Parts: sequence; structure tokens; C-alpha cells
Amino acid sequence: MQNVWALASVWVGLALIATLLAIWFKISTALSEIVVGTVAQLIIGAIVGPMGLAAKSEWITFLAGTGAIVLTFLIGAELDPVIFRTKWKEATAVGLVGFFGPLLGCTEVAHYVLHWTVMSSWLASVALSTTSVAVVYAVMLELGLNKTEFGKAILAACFVNDLGTVIALGLIFSPFTIRTVIFVVVSVVVFFILPFLTPRFFKHYGGRVSELEAKYLLFLLFGMGGLAVWSGGEVVLPTYIIGMVLAGTVGKDHVLIRRLRTLTFGLLTPFYFIRAGSFVYFYPAEDFRTLSYSDFATKRVHPVFQVTGSFYGISASPAGTSFML
Repeated sequence: MQNVWALASVWVGLALIATLLAIWFKISTALSEIVVGTVAQLIIGAIVGPMGLAAKSEWITFLAGTGAIVLTFLIGAELDPVIFRTKWKEATAVGLVGFFGPLLGCTEVAHYVLHWTVMSSWLASVALSTTSVAVVYAVMLELGLNKTEFGKAILAACFVNDLGTVIALGLIFSPFTIRTVIFVVVSVVVFFILPFLTPRFFKHYGGRVSELEAKYLLFLLFGMGGLAVWSGGEVVLPTYIIGMVLAGTVGKDHVLIRRLRTLTFGLLTPFYFIRAGSFVYFYPAEDFRTLSYSDFATKRVHPVFQVTGSFYGISASPAGTSFML
């Protein structure tokens, strides 16, 4: 499919269908978009060919990547610094249990039961140990949990979980080089300066039709993301931390956050979630089922449910919500 506008209409049409399905069946739009992406790839792929959706084309990749970056920033900006300081023990416990449980359990299953190689086993376990914080955030927005103390603590736990994933990927697959040192030094300087520079910059130049605030934030996110990729790291880590350090300033500007959400959920994240769904494959089936059961048992059934309930002193229903997220 070479016509860019026709292809864009197909993707936006899929996003519209996913939104309607989410409304009709009362499920998360993000989850609906992933499922729609998977089904659309199967149907269109069977009719047109494996590249029917053109999910790997550069402009779709850019829109999807931008959606992931801005969404990650919004997640970080939602983390109330006060809540994070008061609930850091709970967030750390849930995040670490949710990371190390499947990391160790799935590695053993993949290596000793499925007889995968050591590196393949580690890669599978790291992939299954991470939490899709983008999906969690989207679900919490729709349920209104992002405004609650409980929801913000769960988002903080997701950050701890994803931080472990990024570190594990770096230790296992990425060499530590001078580029890593440069990235860390620049990041520390930028993270230190931003809370002081940003509010003053916005106060002096912001509040105009030109939407300077959005351009400023996108410049930071793209710049630090590019530096992270150059150093061999993950683009989401600096993006998340930028959101966290600006949570006390940008995070409290509800008008700006609302405009960024409109841009993100209206245009960008549908490409991100549908594209993610289009990459889903169910092969080989036996290995898929074995790892899925292992991940479910080690990550979701027992430890998170127990840790969340014990730390918060909450009933089964909220604990079950965190277990499902």
C-alpha cells in the first residue's frame, strides 16, 4: 500500500473501531487497540501480504515512537513527589517482586523445560518481567485511578519494575562504554537543571497560541531519547525521569497536561498500540503456552497480590486491581 493518505485512513479507521469496541464492551481502549492491531494484521496480511499494514514504515514508526515517548513522559508527570516519598517502600516492594519473580522463574522454565539457549532464556524472562506501564496508565486514566493515592503508588511501582528491566537489558545485552558515561553525566545535569529552568521559562515565554510549552517538552524528550539510543540504552528511561522531575511544575499545569493528553491519545498512541498488536505472533504454540503460564504464576497470582494487600492493608478488590495491572 503506497498511498500514504489511504494507509493513514486505514490506521485511523482501526483506531476508531478499537475505540468503539472499547466503549461497547467496557474495556480499556489501549487493550482494544492492541487486539484490533493483531486481528487486522492477520486479516490484511492474509489478503494483501505480510506488509499490508506497513507497520515498519518510517512515518508509522515515528508516530508510534513519539506516542510511546510522550505517554511515558505523562506517566512520570503523574507521579506526585509527595506520594512517591511517602509510599516508596510499597512501590519498591511491588515493583521488585513483579520484576524478579518472572525474571528468575521464566528463565528457569525457558532454559530447563523448553531447552532454549541461555541468552534466549534471559531475553524471554526480561521481556516477561516488565510491566506495560503505558497500558497501565491508559487503564488508570479511564478508571480515574490516576488521581488516587493508590493509583499513583501503583504507577511508581511500575517505574521500579521498568527500571529493573532497563538495567537488566543493559547488563545482559549492552556493553558499558564511554558513551554510557557521557549519557549518565548529561542526564544528571539535565535532570538537575530542569526543575529550576522550566517554570521560569514557561512563565516568561509561555501561554501563547504557538504552544511553546509543547515544543519545549518535545525538544527535551527527543533530545534525551536520541542521546539514550546513541549510548546503547532505552529511550523511555530519560523520558520517564524527565516527567518525574517536572511533576511538581508541569504535572500541576492541568491545562497543559490536558492538551498533551489530547495530542497523545487522539493521534499518537493509537499508532503505538495498534502497531504493537500487529507484531503479535502465536508461534510456537506449546512454548507460548508454557511461558505464559510460568509468567502468570510467578508474576501475577501470588506475590504481587500478597505484597500489595499486606503493605496497603487493603481488601481483596483493590489488591486484585493491582494484581491485574
